[in-house]
Amino acid sequence: MLSLAFAQTASGAGEGQVAANPIMSLMPILLIFVVFYFLLIKPQKKQQKVHAEMLNMLKKNDEVVTGGGIYGTIVNIQDDIITLRIDDNTRIKMQKGSISRLKK
Repeated sequence: MLSLAFAQTASGAGEGQVAANPIMSLMPILLIFVVFYFLLIKPQKKQQKVHAEMLNMLKKNDEVVTGGGIYGTIVNIQDDIITLRIDDNTRIKMQKGSISRLKK
């Protein structure tokens, strides 16, 4: 029979190993945050800024689409409340923030 013997060294623990740098252990988390910032947070802030500018530029007789998909024409604007005409004799009041876009 053939018997194999494996040689093991009785070296002290930690010999030949480099101590881990605490900054390097945080590097993957920092990298993930940077990726999330540039792929998710920054574009969302830009989109919110464009939407806020659009809401501030609204004026009477603009044709808009609400977040619920209702098409209408702005009849009156009072602070945060907009009155929309959605038919000849039908008007609704809604919050300014619920306007999603101008009708093209």
